[in-house]
Amino acid sequence: MTPRKILVVGATGFVGRAVVPALLSRGYLVRACARHVEGGPPRANLEYVRCDLLHARTLPRVCADIDAAFYLVHSLGEGGSFRQLDQRAASAFAGAAAASGLRRIVYLGGVAPRGPASEHLASRLEVGRILRAGRVPTVELRAAMITGAGGASWQIVRDLALRLPAMVLPAWLSSRLSPIALEDAVRALLDALEIPLRESAYYDIPGLDTLTAKEILERIAALEGRKISMLSLPWLTPKLSALWLRLVTRAEYALARELVLGLTGDLLPEDRRYWALTGHPPRLSFDAAARIALEEERSHPGAAGWLANLEEALVRRVGPRLRTA
Repeated sequence: MTPRKILVVGATGFVGRAVVPALLSRGYLVRACARHVEGGPPRANLEYVRCDLLHARTLPRVCADIDAAFYLVHSLGEGGSFRQLDQRAASAFAGAAAASGLRRIVYLGGVAPRGPASEHLASRLEVGRILRAGRVPTVELRAAMITGAGGASWQIVRDLALRLPAMVLPAWLSSRLSPIALEDAVRALLDALEIPLRESAYYDIPGLDTLTAKEILERIAALEGRKISMLSLPWLTPKLSALWLRLVTRAEYALARELVLGLTGDLLPEDRRYWALTGHPPRLSFDAAARIALEEERSHPGAAGWLANLEEALVRRVGPRLRTA
């Protein structure tokens, strides 16, 4: 059989850089799409395409002759109203995908909070609703935090854990979430190409552990032989505490601020039914995923860069397991 051709929208992002080599290791033909495609070494079964989702006229060419697509983009940090930009981009892509005859879209979104959603989380959920309302059946996978080198959430908690000998304990550090390892998230995304799908659906993809943000910081620090002293200040809200992130983390401030504002309450999964559906539950604990991320950052100082920086490590760890799944 001719391998199916898969479009990866957002191929140069954190998750996209992991998904592309994993798809290639399974024998798929891959079209890697992003606004700024630097490309990498020529490789069989891989083509790079430059596109802008906010310019709908570029999308028919991008979606042509494609069987399924991963939608791994959002507009956070782009300035202006990112919710409106996200809605425009999702609507344009849903229309182009339907016109081109795509059979499936896989979208990576965020976990729905139990209470009011931040602007960032609300936008991610809106994009999921737009894609699922389109004519192409869509699988929306919702993750609270993906632990891996190059991820914005990881970079923030890593910097907090390893740069501060002491810190105040804002209210958001008591929020609970279930982070998932990058390797397990990639496996879940690729499984979404194969699961039975009568109509569009969403699933949470929680990791093995349920932790507070405080416990996440403590575990990262412990892996590096450090201990953080914390002073509890419950009145220090996410909005106030986001201000000092500018001084601590290397992550873009606008992005860091929105991610922290999303921690106004627990980000817990509705259920774990996706793992029963795929038969491939997560394998890595948070500690194991954090250890891998720290090791990859040491061995690949530019881990936040483009595809080639993580390709070797991800093919080594993810590829062989996915081939035998």
